[in-house]
Amino acid sequence: MSKKIRVVVVDDSALVRSLLAEIINRQRDMECVGTANDPLIAREMIRELNPDVLTLDVEMPRMDGIDFLGRLMRLRPMPVVMISTLTERGAEVTMKALELGAVDFVAKPRVGLANGINELASQIVDKIHVAAVAHVRRAAPRDTAAVSTSAAGATSVPATTLLGRLSTEKLICIGASTGGTEAIREVLVQMPADSPAIVITQHMPPGFTTSFAARLNGLCQITVKEAVNGERILPGHAYIAPGGTQFRVARSGANYVAVVDDGAPVNRHKPSVEVLFKSAAAVVGRNAFGIMLTGMGNDGAAAMREMRDAGSYNYVQDEASCIVFGMPREAIAHGAADEVLPLSQIAPALITRLRGATDRLHHRI
Repeated sequence: MSKKIRVVVVDDSALVRSLLAEIINRQRDMECVGTANDPLIAREMIRELNPDVLTLDVEMPRMDGIDFLGRLMRLRPMPVVMISTLTERGAEVTMKALELGAVDFVAKPRVGLANGINELASQIVDKIHVAAVAHVRRAAPRDTAAVSTSAAGATSVPATTLLGRLSTEKLICIGASTGGTEAIREVLVQMPADSPAIVITQHMPPGFTTSFAARLNGLCQITVKEAVNGERILPGHAYIAPGGTQFRVARSGANYVAVVDDGAPVNRHKPSVEVLFKSAAAVVGRNAFGIMLTGMGNDGAAAMREMRDAGSYNYVQDEASCIVFGMPREAIAHGAADEVLPLSQIAPALITRLRGATDRLHHRI
């Protein structure tokens, strides 16, 4: 029998610790080797037990989960799954945890805790499995050339040279899952203010995409927001699929519009990359650019091939820079990739290609 995934559970609630340990120990390939009610105890437990994965609550005594996570990822990086509360504050803190290097998160309910966590058992188990194989890196300070903080505390990025006159027909489509929040950030902060419109599906539950969009909007030159059903999709904007919905693009005359609805899960996901990319293949065709970023599974791979067959140009994140290489690997296997690049090179390559398209447009004029 293969080695079991060894998990340490950190949560100040005795009930949550007990429920998580029980869920973990029911699995044939994992075991809860320890539980801790605060980060200081957890620190000693990690040294002693050397677990494969840590589940970590956000709000705890003596040291909150975010402070602990920041120290952990600097000194002893390891796969961490955050246990977050489904509140506005919980969503903001979760985004910070993902920024610091947490692999993923589970949103626990505010009421009916025992039943709620048991209903989330399969999701918890899936995320521990993913975390166990994730490529976790030591946290490093943000690249000061790419991101700077003013004296007032506002984060900004240096201006990227504008693309100039570019057809509004162009549309950039991004799909991501595990590890995707930071990968999407890295792409978007490099896009100039006059970028073509960008549409994004990141696997995320309801209640968290609002905070995700707000965080990105504060970092980027483009405007980043949650997509709203029926709104026009405009250049210089990025639209994120609201958690728990399906998001696709449609045409209304000469314009692209967002379609956001309560459609069924596709490939077990809602939102699903497959839904967005399939619509791009049908509606945008050769004016589309596809980007597949880090994530587990195969969501979007077949539709990304449809995009390429329809004339899009597609970028896929390479294995070395992925937290989880599942979705990019499947896109490559489906023959959907025009270029496979490290994350840091995707936006520059896209901008170069867009600038070339602008130059060709000027020559025609």
